[in-house]
Amino acid sequence: MSEAVVGVDPAAVTRWLRALGIECAPPLRFDRIGLGQSNLTYLVGDEAGRRWVLRRPPLGHLLASAHDVAREARIMSALESTAVPCPRILGVVDDPAVSEVALVLMEYVDGQVVDTMAVARSLTPHHRRAIAESLPRTLAQIHAVDLGAVGLTDLASHKPYAQRQLKRWGGQWEQSRTRELPELDELTRRLVATAPQQQEITLVHGDFHLRNVITSPSTGEVVAALDWELSTLGDPLADMGSLLAYWAEPGEDIGGDFPASTLPGFPNRAEMSAAYLALTGRDPAALRYWHAFGLWKLAVIAEGVLRRALDTPQNRAAAGTPTIERIDAIVHKALAVTEES
Repeated sequence: MSEAVVGVDPAAVTRWLRALGIECAPPLRFDRIGLGQSNLTYLVGDEAGRRWVLRRPPLGHLLASAHDVAREARIMSALESTAVPCPRILGVVDDPAVSEVALVLMEYVDGQVVDTMAVARSLTPHHRRAIAESLPRTLAQIHAVDLGAVGLTDLASHKPYAQRQLKRWGGQWEQSRTRELPELDELTRRLVATAPQQQEITLVHGDFHLRNVITSPSTGEVVAALDWELSTLGDPLADMGSLLAYWAEPGEDIGGDFPASTLPGFPNRAEMSAAYLALTGRDPAALRYWHAFGLWKLAVIAEGVLRRALDTPQNRAAAGTPTIERIDAIVHKALAVTEES
């Protein structure tokens, strides 16, 4: 089996597609796509030119509750009847005869993914702004989902979201840390001490940013939100805070290899915040907390990616591996945000 198809049995997947009633013309091709370093994603193609997308958990040791692709598929299936742009789920399998881990098959959504600086630079400033303006609108759609109507009321706990997340990601840090980092420990203490009271419970995407959406090449509008594995129920402002955490501004060093939002045309964080708050009427003061929280979570995730890449080099993706220097810069920025608020 070639490295490009590591973790997938082409013959077994072909049989599975046929069992689902999906017409396909073998041999199927499997090409690793996306720059994500968590669940592995493949573009599946057949001899007739048909295309699908296949997802599976990463290789190697997995932390408890992480990388649950079947749960991710449940969420995406529930959103099929809503205004949220999302790929359609075609099948889920958890059968050792097909794969040693769960697999999810979904429709292929055509469009543009702005996931490299080359793509971002190829866009006009006008098109960059159109994409950026669509991001808060899409988040507002996600946060407006009627949980009861789509059957997601029991997706996660309804207990205070900030405390749940602080416990979860604090635990992930302890399991995946590669070193001591006193600044992160101080940041964690600040976030615990200043957590805002929960005002509402909505669907939360959990990892919403520019690289995790497909956009229209003509209008810039988001046509599909991707990577729902961290989705849960909680405070909607957490999603906007996470988007801001990824949204570097000129002169900052938190963007790693992808400071796309620093290019002309992309609005600054204040403009992105204002757009979301105007759509939803939510609390700007609480959003500052969730911006710092988003940076904290981003640092924890990056450390986990670093740990997985060190432990299992096959999990490395085209985006490269986060550096210790970038993780430290994210933590430093988060501390600065907590001081400002």
